[in-house]
Amino acid sequence: MAKEIALKYGCNPNQKPARILVEQGDLPLQVLNGKPGYINLLDALNGYQLVRELKEATSLPAATSFKHVSPAGAAIGLPLSPLLRQIYFLPEALPLTPLACAYARARGADRMSSFGDFIALSDPCDTAVATLIAKEVSDGIIAPAYEPEALAILRQKRGGNYTILSIDENYIPAPVERKDVYGITFEQGRNDYRVGKDTFSQIVTGDSNLPPEAIRDLTVALITLKYTQSNSVCYAIDGQTIGVGAGQQSRIHCTRLAGGKADLWQLRQHPKVLSLPFLETIGRPDRDNVIDVFLSSTPEDVIGTDVFPRY
Repeated sequence: MAKEIALKYGCNPNQKPARILVEQGDLPLQVLNGKPGYINLLDALNGYQLVRELKEATSLPAATSFKHVSPAGAAIGLPLSPLLRQIYFLPEALPLTPLACAYARARGADRMSSFGDFIALSDPCDTAVATLIAKEVSDGIIAPAYEPEALAILRQKRGGNYTILSIDENYIPAPVERKDVYGITFEQGRNDYRVGKDTFSQIVTGDSNLPPEAIRDLTVALITLKYTQSNSVCYAIDGQTIGVGAGQQSRIHCTRLAGGKADLWQLRQHPKVLSLPFLETIGRPDRDNVIDVFLSSTPEDVIGTDVFPRY
């Protein structure tokens, strides 16, 4: 472990010098491969906090797909139905561990936003997860540890430059955090609020009956919201998010954004989408783009293009 890691630059290329460091002890993370950037590390550390809390709250492995300091998707490791496997581009015969199911759900929540994401896992990365990640466009990953075969698979991504971080799962940060803005230091206690069953002990609506599945999904949504940029709104179902709207000035726009993403997630399961006649040569990103355009416009807008040929 080291006390600091030098970075190429900060949020923008003109922001130099740049580094991460701790005042006492050593950094709780190691760079196993690649060269992480400033935003990568913000995504990694926020993402790991999110999945760690999901694991603590649900006792299930968790994963998140982070993009530009907000989660595009987050999920726990519940089994995938044949329908979800289909919309997430996963063959029925492909073996999936609970952690791989969590990642597939997190990535599949909003595949457009997850393009070029940073992944965080609550548990050691296994070969099943690495096999899924190998087929996606991603900037990096953080996890407590890696199976040797999984690490070998990930090291082949991006021409050998894929960012791979390991983090000490026993690390406990200081109770007070600081941030400098315009030469002025802000100081506050860390947001250590934990979402759990007690969170839902006082239901203020007329119907106070919350089934276990609802509590589970509310837990996923609230923990995800904790690590978004305010304002934010989150839709969740079946142990995963399906629409996150974050960082908007208006809560109305957050709701529209999250709701639109949730609608698209639902519509991806429509028979007309599932039967789109893609060529075998079309990759996942292009398929995602076509599906998004198809669901956001009339079919005539995409039929006859190179990606969606006319039959």
